[in-house]
Amino acid sequence: MEKEVWRFIDSGMGSPSYNMALDEALLEWNSEGKMPPVIRFYGWNPATLSIGYFQKAEKEIDMDAVERHGLGFVRRPTGGRGVLHEHELTYSVIVSEEHPEMPKTVTEAYRVISEGVLKGFHHLGMEAYFSVPRSEEEKASLKNPRSSVCFDAPSWYELVVEGRKVAGSAQTRQKGVILQHGAILLDLDEDKLFSLFKYSNDRVKERMQRAFKNKAVAINNLTAEKVSYDQAKAAFKKGFEEGLNIELEPYVLTNEEREYVEKLARERYESDEWNFRR
Repeated sequence: MEKEVWRFIDSGMGSPSYNMALDEALLEWNSEGKMPPVIRFYGWNPATLSIGYFQKAEKEIDMDAVERHGLGFVRRPTGGRGVLHEHELTYSVIVSEEHPEMPKTVTEAYRVISEGVLKGFHHLGMEAYFSVPRSEEEKASLKNPRSSVCFDAPSWYELVVEGRKVAGSAQTRQKGVILQHGAILLDLDEDKLFSLFKYSNDRVKERMQRAFKNKAVAINNLTAEKVSYDQAKAAFKKGFEEGLNIELEPYVLTNEEREYVEKLARERYESDEWNFRR
């Protein structure tokens, strides 16, 4: 049986506003029938703190620390919590809700898409598996996150190695299209990450950071040999092809498409109204 061909966009290191605008534009083009399903890989320049769509920036984020570290800042169109995008491979998947392989529920669609991420870890020789909250207590805790930090706890079908979360993803559905994007950690500066959030006091911050060490881990803390960005790209590209049973065909945006993304980046994702409005 012939495999379905999806587009593959490797957009390299982009600004925070461009990265989010391109994900949104791909969702829009897919909903208009102008673009087949897409898998996109990207990085961040500068390193960036992104927050979830529903987070309150002024209440949760220490903007002075963001500035002090020279980081970019952007609100994602997806939910979830704060992520420091620095030493990581970021992926996004854009596919119609009506796609025959896509389950109707968010959780199950998440599992199907994340199969590509799981296979990517296997290609790096890592024993990754899906976390599934089992007890009612674990399920309830997902509805009530204690912390503003994304990697603080695995949720349904997050990827886990040796009991610790190695990739964090978020999903939104708009205009009949699923957009799932996620961060695959290569390395992590925990002190920098924890300096970016507001806490009621230092004791709370220390306690959370200590607990975090048991819950999240970067790839290069688990491998004997360092995994580079390019190695990760190759492994996860192969992983998505296998996990979703598709063939990926490289695609480069036209000038017109790029101009549209740049306009969206300027008008929405660089505006204070979008980034700080909640």
